[in-house]
Amino acid sequence: MQVHSVMADDTGPCEIVVRAAHPRLRPYVIGYSGFRAAVPSGRPLRRRVLPLNLAVLIIDFDGPCSTVTGPRGTPLVSEEAGWRRGVSIGFTPAGVAALCDLPIRDLVGAAAPPADVLGPRVARLADRLAEAPGWDARFDVLDERLSAWPAPSAARPDDLVLRAWWRLQAPAGPVGGVARDLGVSLRYLQLGFRRHIGLPPKTVARIARFQRAAQVIGDPAAAVACGYADQPHFSRDVREMSGLSPTELFAFVQDGRASAPLASGA
Repeated sequence: MQVHSVMADDTGPCEIVVRAAHPRLRPYVIGYSGFRAAVPSGRPLRRRVLPLNLAVLIIDFDGPCSTVTGPRGTPLVSEEAGWRRGVSIGFTPAGVAALCDLPIRDLVGAAAPPADVLGPRVARLADRLAEAPGWDARFDVLDERLSAWPAPSAARPDDLVLRAWWRLQAPAGPVGGVARDLGVSLRYLQLGFRRHIGLPPKTVARIARFQRAAQVIGDPAAAVACGYADQPHFSRDVREMSGLSPTELFAFVQDGRASAPLASGA
């Protein structure tokens, strides 16, 4: 599961449990993350939203702080994020078009109330999730409800652009090489990403590389495997993409990984 955000200060760990979406949803939904911040409700909660190629629906169980965040190529510190206990859902460009009835480019770098993006059905989904007895049950509810949502009339993004987007989520070499493999020009991809994705293909590739590194950031040998030329390249990119040193980012990510026992509880 890709990392959406981490704490922005020393307010304590945020416990996290993740699960991939059902295979029938995989072209549209990457997966789910259940979270619970170890912060009393009266204290401010600062979060650092990280670069990500997905649109993310965050459902807050305990208050009015649910939101949809779009893809972004730069970090953002939210001084009062508000969401302390809930779930996040990662939508691909095809998922935004199919389930949200708008192109993902309209959400790039932005945040919006869920009802503005998904309509009243998202409120009913939030109620079902809050009532479910544990994280496994909540993830089952998401699989069931998202599969049942009718596809609106939004135009599906260009298939070649979608294939290129998926290729760039894994180490895929230069963007020009991806274009050649797909039988199109680099200019075709650049224009297609502008029209359908909202971020240039090189930016999408860079965000994906950073996200891969965030998953294995504690492994000193992981930088090259993630696509970085060397350790200095890795360290520089992490600082630019997160506003943190690799050590600081590792500490925040580890706080979340320590929460595996949450899988069966609320």
